[in-house]
Amino acid sequence: MNEQQQQQAILTLSLMAAFADGGKNESERAEIKRIADALAGEGSINIAALYQDVLLKRVTIASAAAALTTPETQQLAFEMAVCVCDSDGLQSTAEKAFLEELRGALALDQQQASAYSQQAEAVAALPVATASDSAAPTTADTPRTVVVPEAVAAGYASTMSEAEMDQAILKASILNGALELLPESLSTMAIIPLQMKLVYRVGKSYGFELDRGHIKDFLATLGVGLTSQYLEQAGRKLLGGLLGKVGGGFLRGLGKQAVSSGMSFASTYALGHVARRYYAGGRSFSSEMLRASFDNVLAEAKGLQSRYLPEMQARARTLDSAQIVDLVRQG
Repeated sequence: MNEQQQQQAILTLSLMAAFADGGKNESERAEIKRIADALAGEGSINIAALYQDVLLKRVTIASAAAALTTPETQQLAFEMAVCVCDSDGLQSTAEKAFLEELRGALALDQQQASAYSQQAEAVAALPVATASDSAAPTTADTPRTVVVPEAVAAGYASTMSEAEMDQAILKASILNGALELLPESLSTMAIIPLQMKLVYRVGKSYGFELDRGHIKDFLATLGVGLTSQYLEQAGRKLLGGLLGKVGGGFLRGLGKQAVSSGMSFASTYALGHVARRYYAGGRSFSSEMLRASFDNVLAEAKGLQSRYLPEMQARARTLDSAQIVDLVRQG
């Protein structure tokens, strides 16, 4: 079994995991299809065809799992499926059943598989607010400092200065760019909750108390699907030969991955700055305005990725993948 066939089987199982809960609406399905089409350009695998096979149930867990013949690929397939199921929140009953069937088909140790699933669940369950966020005052009881033009017109201002806001967004973008360079599946999953924490922090600085549901809706309006974003990030890593590698393999793959994508830096940067405009304007932007603004800032952020690549690489080398849960908790 060659590497391409192994990759194809892992991607098939990841797509199956994306639809395991049966709750994807048309827009979510369309976003996952877009990601499948985009990833098709990353290699010689026809991922769009895999998407159709999964959607039309022309493939089974057993048949896809049978194509994985090494403990490493079997473990990687299970880890990616777990992270897909947890990327948009805690596992549903249907997703738990899917993962248990997959574990059995891959003949994985139940205790080891359960331990990994619990790690992913811990990341998915972490609140968007940190202890420092909860203690921070809002605009209701803090002298206001106008930081963006929209705030003047709408009467909303952040408790952070313009420089502090810029730095907070850039720091979060570099961290997520660094996580994208790590080979572990869980590091890829951590990007999404960290992006949600950034949106929360920006909104709170303008006096808005946000919950996870509001932030998920905000991301969806911008076209940032949680499941599809994980699929894209992990899929690019897998096709780039980085995902699952450790030690020297990570160092060899890091440069290639940085060139091939860098989307986590760009998407985090765009999310932060669009959230800044949105909450400074009193949440008065239409869906069309938000999406257009996000697309514009995303294009700008992609141009900045190479400039900050050395900082992302340096940050990646300081990250301990065993402490991902703590990293997300601290935000």
